[in-house]
Amino acid sequence: MQFSIATVCLAIAAVTPLTLAFAPTSINHHGSSTRLNVQMEKPTKSLPKIEKLKIASAYLREPLEAQLATEKIGISTDAYQILKYHGSYQQNNRETKGPKDYQFMLRLKQPAGELAPELYRLLDDLSAKLGQGDLRATTRQCFQMHGILKGDLKTVIASIMNIGSSTVGACGDVSRNVMTTPAPFDTPAYNYAREYSKVFAHLFRPMTPAFSEIWLDGEKAASVETWAKEVEHHNVDEKMLYDNGRGIILSDSVEPIYGTQYLPRKFKIGVTVPGDNSLDIYTNDIGCVVICNEAGELEGFNVMVGGGMGRTHNKENTFARAADHMGFVPKEDITEVLKAILASQRDHGNRDVRANARMKYLVHTLGIDSFKKLVESYYGKTIAPWRAMEDWKYNDWMGWWDQGDGKLFYGQHVDNGRVKDEGNFRLKSAMRVLVDKYNLHSILSPTQSLIFRDIDPKDKDGIEAVLREHGIAAIEDVDPNARLAMACPALPLCGLAQGEAERIMPSFIVRMRELLNKMNLPGEEILMRMTGCPNGCARPYMAELAWVGDGAKTYQLWLGGSPVLTRTAYPYMAKMDRDLLEETMEPILAMFIQQRTEFEAFGDFCHRAGAEAIEAYCSTYVLGSVVA
Repeated sequence: MQFSIATVCLAIAAVTPLTLAFAPTSINHHGSSTRLNVQMEKPTKSLPKIEKLKIASAYLREPLEAQLATEKIGISTDAYQILKYHGSYQQNNRETKGPKDYQFMLRLKQPAGELAPELYRLLDDLSAKLGQGDLRATTRQCFQMHGILKGDLKTVIASIMNIGSSTVGACGDVSRNVMTTPAPFDTPAYNYAREYSKVFAHLFRPMTPAFSEIWLDGEKAASVETWAKEVEHHNVDEKMLYDNGRGIILSDSVEPIYGTQYLPRKFKIGVTVPGDNSLDIYTNDIGCVVICNEAGELEGFNVMVGGGMGRTHNKENTFARAADHMGFVPKEDITEVLKAILASQRDHGNRDVRANARMKYLVHTLGIDSFKKLVESYYGKTIAPWRAMEDWKYNDWMGWWDQGDGKLFYGQHVDNGRVKDEGNFRLKSAMRVLVDKYNLHSILSPTQSLIFRDIDPKDKDGIEAVLREHGIAAIEDVDPNARLAMACPALPLCGLAQGEAERIMPSFIVRMRELLNKMNLPGEEILMRMTGCPNGCARPYMAELAWVGDGAKTYQLWLGGSPVLTRTAYPYMAKMDRDLLEETMEPILAMFIQQRTEFEAFGDFCHRAGAEAIEAYCSTYVLGSVVA
């Protein structure tokens, strides 16, 4: 079943921008709607339940605190919604029959993906003793730990907080983990990208004392968050609380940025340098690109807005969207502009219809020029035009690299982010040996892999030996398509999954490689991604080729994303039976062979050709008739 051309057009169309004048006003956060509200679906007549729950939670305390004190193995739906802000999801194994065996997934907050050796040791121990024995690197550069029982949550979270890390705001309607390029090059631009990702993470942290009250019995953590200490010289709290009188700061002594209702939906920020799109910068609500002068001094940031992946099957008013370029912001104003953007979403994002609550819908509905004017109404200044930059490139930063300071870094590919010991493959144990022996600092990459940094060149052979001894393949032995691929966890623990992803993606990669070899395309590299539902956690809608679960054994097929991750793909086919992968893909690859231009990537070809032309070609194709 192909999507109709009308559906394809809807998925990528832009509405006519609204022409509006903006003036800052005070906002009532207890009202059921706000001015300029995006109403892409019919709004409810009263404040939605989730918004009432946030208000009634006493700044993210209840009913969670009361539910944690019960003897039950799980918590109520309302308590679960509040628990998300504390960094945890309640799950159960959907393949286990009988009563639900509730367990909890815990997600860390790790700005810039940084992982100190002492934190890894702690996570390794906690996952072995109180989790399911493995760790999972996410697509936002942080670790998740699965299989924690309710009675152990406090021990695990308190241990993480006391070592100088956190789970606060890893989930929920707040600013999530701030991403950056994972390459630890010692250059001014890369250093600024890492530094400011931590500034932004600290700037938008929830301020409620509920976290320490619930998990630390009201005591202060034994150690301040490491990233907070690293950016003390930026006076982030002072910048957070600075009130320009234009409606950014609320009259709320607990949450002056977020208020009692926090944001309409989750909010994502990414930071990188010109040319390096290893983090999918266009998928963020805010993307910041470091701009330095020729002397390497920071001048400011190019800022983009309105990216986001989540959508809902059969709801054409929900869609994936790549961010728009908004303009250039000087370094001294960047925190105020980011506050203005967040306030724009806080006050004008759609709280009535949660499916349309992400900031991408506000930017899409207003158009970038009108959204920019809205931001300027909070900021109080005009935002300068976007500065020209070098073209984007994509690199996963795997293998050995010179860091630029006499040290090396090494990128270790991890299939779908699962750090585990399984048979002869013992990555989790290998990491512990490396951390204990070399005290290695690590970075989690946006593609669910690992980067070991600050390596003394004399230790290179020893590190490689440890990896080989633990059954870890050398990077040159990993299929490039596996390196490019990502998949979300999906079944059996994700409650939203409609089909497999992490567990079946390796077989899809093998089958695609066999098909490429059969068609005489042995060196072809295609950026492929898979999710078990349409929410887009593995960012499938940016891939050249993606499968999005829409049934137990079926997937939507998406084509035409950019190999450098600058545009969204389009939906080509609904209900692709996973057993018919080769039959489905061969005609598309045949057309690619016959009609591609020199050096044209698969995603660029599909984007140029379009769904209608590909469908017409495939309708008359005879299997086995074309090879390169």
